[in-house]
Amino acid sequence: MPTETAPAYTYPDRDEIRIEPVLHALADPVRLEIVRQLAATGEIACGNLDVRVSKSTLTHHLRTLREAGVIMGRQQGTARYNSLRQKDLDALFPGLLNGILHAPR
Repeated sequence: MPTETAPAYTYPDRDEIRIEPVLHALADPVRLEIVRQLAATGEIACGNLDVRVSKSTLTHHLRTLREAGVIMGRQQGTARYNSLRQKDLDALFPGLLNGILHAPR
């Protein structure tokens, strides 16, 4: 009997990350909260993110962040762990992420 595995996600390489999708991804309050949580903890499984949205909506937000190059993910067993691509973002857009993360709410 075949076992199902989660699909492999693709991420833009550092040189493919553009400012417009990054700003779009960070403009949403839910996605910004996800980024804040990742910045504070380093890595979080999808099911442990503290956001008040449905599972399908969370999946949409994570996909938007991933496709913009803001986060990366890794599979461990049945869990997907997400982490912030802070080094890549800081190299491409110095001070942007720090400014956003420390802006008044």
